[in-house]
Amino acid sequence: MSYITNPILPGFNPDPSILRVEDNYYIATSTFEWFPGVQIHHSKDLVHWQLLPHPLTRTSQINMEGNLDSCGIWAPCLSYDNGIYYLIYTDVKSRIGAYKDTHNYLVTATDIKGPWSEPIYLNSSGFDPSLFHDDDGRKWLVNMLWDSRKGHNRFAGIVLQEYSIEEQKLVGPISNIFKGTELKLTEGPHLYKHNGYYYLLTAEGGTQYNHAATMARSRHIQGPYKVDPQNPILTSAGRPDLPLQKSGHASLVTTPAGEWYMAHLCARPVKDKYCNLGRETAIQRCEWSEDGWLRLAGGSRYPLLHVPAPDLQPFPFESEPEKDDFDGGELSVHWSTLRIPADPTWLSLKDRPGYLRLRGMESMISMHRQSLVARRQQAFRCEAETCLEFDPDHFQQMAGLILYYDTKDYVYLRLTHHEESGICLGILQSKNGVQDELLDQDVSMNGNSRFRLKVVVDRENAQFYYVNSDEQWTAIGVAIDISHLSDDFPDYIRFTGTFIGMCVQDLGGTQKHADFDYFIYKEIE
Repeated sequence: MSYITNPILPGFNPDPSILRVEDNYYIATSTFEWFPGVQIHHSKDLVHWQLLPHPLTRTSQINMEGNLDSCGIWAPCLSYDNGIYYLIYTDVKSRIGAYKDTHNYLVTATDIKGPWSEPIYLNSSGFDPSLFHDDDGRKWLVNMLWDSRKGHNRFAGIVLQEYSIEEQKLVGPISNIFKGTELKLTEGPHLYKHNGYYYLLTAEGGTQYNHAATMARSRHIQGPYKVDPQNPILTSAGRPDLPLQKSGHASLVTTPAGEWYMAHLCARPVKDKYCNLGRETAIQRCEWSEDGWLRLAGGSRYPLLHVPAPDLQPFPFESEPEKDDFDGGELSVHWSTLRIPADPTWLSLKDRPGYLRLRGMESMISMHRQSLVARRQQAFRCEAETCLEFDPDHFQQMAGLILYYDTKDYVYLRLTHHEESGICLGILQSKNGVQDELLDQDVSMNGNSRFRLKVVVDRENAQFYYVNSDEQWTAIGVAIDISHLSDDFPDYIRFTGTFIGMCVQDLGGTQKHADFDYFIYKEIE
């Protein structure tokens, strides 16, 4: 028997929505403030997965300039009916305080690789929208309902409303079909139909260490829904020994042979409670009980690291190259930018062929226009290396190699220009919005035009390096504790993960550029 090794989508890939179309499997995951929007991975066997082109590539589909950290795209839902792919997503504009501004949209495509349509606005009553295609041809949207009123449950239930293809809008009455269980924080709804029942799968307990997946069912889509007496059907709560923590926010898929699997969110701490890779996607095998409730195979509610694979022909994909020489005309699908698309006003692969040119824009704390290109950290131990050409004129111009969580938490090996010492290399660290310069004195880099920089990450520690005048790698500073680059560091909730990449700032507004010759990302066994 072959096995699936979890997580199947390592690194920041939360809120999985899994779908099968014929013999193809797809998982859509949240991307929050990172652009382009929504990651879709493809598999033929549920074991091996490959990242496809992103569906949300235009600002007409998703405009996130100015969105707060951990806002943007929450919990997409990918579905398929009658030759058309449907993608539902939320653009969250605000999330701190009593209110949440959560706008829900629908885009469609006839090919999973696109092009995807312009968005159809649905509603703004809450987040985690999901589209259900009933076997009578009707379509229904469910989402969690947000209630800002004093004394009320903020997570006010799961609401249902019909969607009209002809009118391209929601129609008819809105029904609150499920108020949740005692676990509370009810969200992430998905509807399924099986053996005459409508099954409502929800996430509860909050997307941290009490996270869970719960089930309810009804003979009628509008309820009433009876709660599974053995809820939660999936959780890691109370089991700190498990390698997969925070398990919940799930979705279901069947194989052609009738095997059931549940894709779900999980996280793996690097130390203590800190999960630097962010929330990831895992998968569990399921089975139905005699009384018609879904169970993890084997009868447990706890996630497994190794899961029996379905009876499908193995279909591995070619490994992604570790080195990107920037020789193509477009960025690889593995690169992301912050809030804004990679457009010629600040990024070019053509101005100097074989190089990625980034024109400096705003600072690392900007929620508008940063010149930053980064990829997910997907392993506890990895290293990243780049080589850039940069000739800064003053201290407001910076460029280099960055470990980035959000505007409040990052570690940055940066080149700049000092009035007295000229071009120099130093390390900036921001923890919960408080920035420090870690070296007593920056390292002089005068006389150089090309700069090779590297970082080696070993769980919660990161060590930066540069190539000195003898062409040898030299450590700069000491190993840095980067456990603050995690969902779990601050006293408020956030939702992304660590990225590693390249960035340029020109705080004087003249768009001083840096040219990056290559980028290497290598995972260490």
